[in-house]
Amino acid sequence: MISRASRVFSRINYRIVFAAWRQPRAVLWTAAGVVVLGFLIAMEIAARRYGLSGPMTNQVREVIFPPKSGFLLYAGMALMMVVLTWRQRFVAFGIAIGIDAVILLVRWAVGASMTDGHPFGNGALWVVLGYGVIAVTRRTGPDRVLLLKGVGLALLLVAGRKTGDTWLVITSKARPMALDPYVAMADHALGNPSWLVGRMVKATGSIGAVGLEVVYGQLAVAAVVVALYQLRNVAAEGRFPSHHLVRTFLVIGLLGPAVYMLFPVVGPVFAYGPGASGTGGVQWAVANLWPDTPPPVTTPHPVLYDGLTPRNCMPSLHTAWATTIFVHSRTGPRLLRYAGTFWLVATLTATLGFGYHYGVDLVAGVVFSLTIEAALRSNERGWDRSRIQLVTYGTAVFAALLMAYRFLPIHMAEHPWVFGPLLILAMGSVVYGYVRTTQRWEPTTVPVRQPEPQPEPV
Repeated sequence: MISRASRVFSRINYRIVFAAWRQPRAVLWTAAGVVVLGFLIAMEIAARRYGLSGPMTNQVREVIFPPKSGFLLYAGMALMMVVLTWRQRFVAFGIAIGIDAVILLVRWAVGASMTDGHPFGNGALWVVLGYGVIAVTRRTGPDRVLLLKGVGLALLLVAGRKTGDTWLVITSKARPMALDPYVAMADHALGNPSWLVGRMVKATGSIGAVGLEVVYGQLAVAAVVVALYQLRNVAAEGRFPSHHLVRTFLVIGLLGPAVYMLFPVVGPVFAYGPGASGTGGVQWAVANLWPDTPPPVTTPHPVLYDGLTPRNCMPSLHTAWATTIFVHSRTGPRLLRYAGTFWLVATLTATLGFGYHYGVDLVAGVVFSLTIEAALRSNERGWDRSRIQLVTYGTAVFAALLMAYRFLPIHMAEHPWVFGPLLILAMGSVVYGYVRTTQRWEPTTVPVRQPEPQPEPV
């Protein structure tokens, strides 16, 4: 028979647990977890509908098979290790390298193909999953919560990449018609910058192209570098900062593809050029003009494009991510600020120079990024009047840009000296509003008044 004292303690423990779950932050984390899980399941179902493997399947597959990006898995492990001590970090990294070496030897011994992905990265994923098990079975209280947050951050980074890849394939299957002629006409308002920068990159030869390709392809690495600086004190303080780069990065990747579905665009190198990366081609192009000859001003209409090329131009998420890296690097040391500026300029040059985006895509990407950043910061600091106005204004400007690209492209092409400055002014107003509003959020340091020297007694 259970004693009266044990029943009393059982009731007390139950009330403590129930009270903890009723805390707003606990409810928010639980709701966020349910939403993320539901979204991943929905993406898995949608991918299966088109005969593809979804993000969850691809994630599980990389436990054994060669991963698509081993660098991304090690970047995720690096984010997870911010909650560990330096000794634990070295041990975790050594274990990951050892696991990769063993798996590589096994693949070589059985003659397994290693051309479908990177020959490394499985070890990093094993370490992240292993620390998840340790958090559940060996840690308690705040230590368990902190470690689970680190593991969750790593898995979210990798899952975000998998989800993005699935989104891109779905856009090519679900949206056979592309709206590139509309965006190409609207781009006349900015002077067709993709054609101009494309000729500049072409003139630099292979050296300039290879350098820009490295910057363009390793954007996530730059983001992880800035994030590691922001999260450098997590292990010592026992908590994550209220806002950091990874959160904005993930939200941009989550919401951006939804706009792709509303405004499917493949890009100038595909719609007006020979295509790239084994997709597209002159047979699908409206005309083979990029980058030598800007398209003539004609009445736009949707065009049919192949079922392989992603409709991932509007807005430019590379621009949005590079803008986010630039914004978050402003609080770092001088070297990090210089690196953030370089990555932003190089990314904008690459997106235009390779023909992956139109100029108006970049304008929309900047507005999209700053609006999301403002919303996430406001959610952490509280929604006052200025923050609500900033997010509402950014959302309105972004919607107005999309509406103008879709319904006013001929007017924009015929009156570039009117609509070009208007586009820059609209983007600049969001940038100005963001800077002005966020400056009020930063803590101000009041200089300590030095005591005036007193005359010495005679």
